[in-house]
Amino acid sequence: MARPLLISPSILAADFAVLGEEVRALDAGGADWIHIDVMDGHFVPNISFGVPVMQSIRSVTKKPFDVHLMISPVDSFLESFAKAGADGITVHAEAGPHLDRSLQAIRALGKRAGVSLNPSTPVSAIRHVLDRLDLVLVMTVNPGFGGQAFIPAMLEKIAEVRELVRGRNIDIEVDGGITPETARSVVKAGANVLVAGSNIFKSKDYAAAIKALRVGAESISA
Repeated sequence: MARPLLISPSILAADFAVLGEEVRALDAGGADWIHIDVMDGHFVPNISFGVPVMQSIRSVTKKPFDVHLMISPVDSFLESFAKAGADGITVHAEAGPHLDRSLQAIRALGKRAGVSLNPSTPVSAIRHVLDRLDLVLVMTVNPGFGGQAFIPAMLEKIAEVRELVRGRNIDIEVDGGITPETARSVVKAGANVLVAGSNIFKSKDYAAAIKALRVGAESISA
């Protein structure tokens, strides 16, 4: 049975001066989740924002917060992001010494647990933690910056993840260079959750941009 297609706009590309209004606009425009990219300037070569910023926007929408922690070591931050309103927390396979323990901690906090795979991270990294997973995030660019070009080789990785998780209650998310054109390819490969930042926020009409992603993704039979 096909999993529902979900659009999770990344606020990394939003106007931070009016972040609350930006989140409200995404909500009204049909976003399913709100993707929150947290960068520490250590695990990735950039710094974004942390718990206080996330707390400040939690009250403006009831949409699930899809929190992607690009930080290392990650374990000591899980509880604070959970308390700040995360609905799902995704960590990188390399972000701590014991991935299984990190995933157990996320679930113990009552949150959906995800693992992110960088372009060079093998799918085998998650083979023995599948029972702890609710989501696998396949990075289709190298993490750390928005606006990068989609890496076509990641389509094979998405398909590999699809085969590995087949029959399990696990979403496959993709992040990086997602446009209406690449949406078609990643959904065909097996993804069902699309993260998009620049493609949405460069538009003056967020609802139209989100709809265009859905139309692109749903054209896989064309």
